[in-house]
Amino acid sequence: MSPRLDASHTQRATSTLPPEDTRDEPAHDPTDGLEGLPEIPPYDEVGPVDARALSKTLFERLESLEEGTHEYSYVRNTLVELNLALVKFAASRFRSRSEPMEDIIQVGTIGLIKAIDRFELSRGVEFPTFAMPTIVGEIKRFFRDTSWSVRVPRRLQELRLDLAKAGDELAQKLDRAPTVGELAERLGLSNDEVVEGMAASNAYTASSLDAQPEEDDSEGALADRIGYEDHGIEGIEYVESLKPLIAELPPRDRKILSLRFVANMTQSEIGDELGISQMHVSRLLSRTLVRLRKGLTVEE
Repeated sequence: MSPRLDASHTQRATSTLPPEDTRDEPAHDPTDGLEGLPEIPPYDEVGPVDARALSKTLFERLESLEEGTHEYSYVRNTLVELNLALVKFAASRFRSRSEPMEDIIQVGTIGLIKAIDRFELSRGVEFPTFAMPTIVGEIKRFFRDTSWSVRVPRRLQELRLDLAKAGDELAQKLDRAPTVGELAERLGLSNDEVVEGMAASNAYTASSLDAQPEEDDSEGALADRIGYEDHGIEGIEYVESLKPLIAELPPRDRKILSLRFVANMTQSEIGDELGISQMHVSRLLSRTLVRLRKGLTVEE
């Protein structure tokens, strides 16, 4: 350890706690009662070896302080500042993810704080060795909970990972893609649970409807390939159902239907065409439509 960290000094690093309001009561120095601690230089100037030595000294003092006091908070905050390099190192492993690095570091810092609260010197383990799995685990949980396009239960999120791992192992062993039954037997699950997990995996990522296709894909964007509801299909069903009913009508009634709904002639024009009155056409047309509706109802 550097000689400058061996001797005790009265100078202390500035606490990260907010300053006390001095208008109503005397200012409280958070370093009161912390005599004997080594001088803490600016955090960005502390190397890994010195940070480990300082952390060990601070953990020893932290065990003797009462939680909730100014002194306890000062030592705990100092430990966080000294070991932020661990968080940045862990976060660098996830720089390829889409989340901003600032968010990843913030989540990793939560893991660092949890590690500080759980660490015990009596275990005989270096703090970085103890803290790194907690920091990385906190970051991984963050991605697990936020990176899914559609939120699914955590049980299914974990099942997706198990299925992926088992699928890779079985594929190497069998030299082919495993079946649902083989995956179920490998994981000790039912076929329905495996199918549910495979379906949930589809919610991990979502493609944009405007996403451009691959260079060798001539089908256009995804939005261009999505089917739509063709309302004309319903009309075809009605036409096919009406054909036998219309065939049973008298010739004049079929003629009136054709002139009205195919030729789009008015009732007056139909009357002139057939040599009957408009009122007579209206009665004949109404009678025919009632007959056809009744026929469709019976068919249904």
